[in-house]
Amino acid sequence: MRFDGTDAYVATPDLMVAVNAAITLERPLLVKGEPGTGKTELARQVAAALGLRLIEWHVKSTTRAQQGLYEYDAVSRLRDSQLGDERVHDVANYIRPGKLWEAFAAPERCVLLIDEVDKADIEFPNDLLQELDRMEFHVYETGQTIRAARRPIVIITSNNEKDLPDAFLRRCFFHFIRFPDMETLRRIVAVHHPGVKEELLAIALTRFFELRETPGLRKKPSTSEVLDWLKLLLAEDLTAADLRADPKEALPRLHGALLKNEQDVALFERLAFLNRGRE
Repeated sequence: MRFDGTDAYVATPDLMVAVNAAITLERPLLVKGEPGTGKTELARQVAAALGLRLIEWHVKSTTRAQQGLYEYDAVSRLRDSQLGDERVHDVANYIRPGKLWEAFAAPERCVLLIDEVDKADIEFPNDLLQELDRMEFHVYETGQTIRAARRPIVIITSNNEKDLPDAFLRRCFFHFIRFPDMETLRRIVAVHHPGVKEELLAIALTRFFELRETPGLRKKPSTSEVLDWLKLLLAEDLTAADLRADPKEALPRLHGALLKNEQDVALFERLAFLNRGRE
């Protein structure tokens, strides 16, 4: 079982090595990187490439580790007891399996995505250590043990918003997705916008990298944002000439696809003002 990328996802050699190493070691793959660099999409493409089912667990700030295992709906059971419902005599009727339960109970190997693990409380990763190590957990209400029939391929993503516990990191194979260089970004664009003209692409990517490298930028535009920008350029039928740098116009055309806060827009407006003042 080996991941070699897909036609819909440009995976760099080091990323493919990381995925295959995690599969061989049977360890969770912890993937970090800027938002928009394809961390979540990686899990989907790994599942597609290997022909496996994908189970997605999207973590929020309020998510608890227990929710990934199961939840006991005591409120529904109390209501049913008041109504005289016969279901109340079997506690299993009120156990709601979580995503880990779903992955462990799958009859065939699957891919489990735990997305944006750093959004939750700092104790969240530690609370999953034993379950991810042993691939089993106990359901106290029913006395049953849920054990993985086939160890799933676990891919965990993080936007690096907070440090993760050392004990958790020790159990993972780690990979940081670096922002793609010009050539890799060209390959990514070719997958999503195969008809873009070479001259337009060259000017657009040059402007994009100039914008990303501007000192003082609060939020650098990501891979997904440059793809959105190119889609707009194509929809508006803009040419390379329309994008050529003009010192009087520091903001690129349709910049709302790239700059996502007023501070960064103001920065480029100041740069344009300074350039005009030098004339």
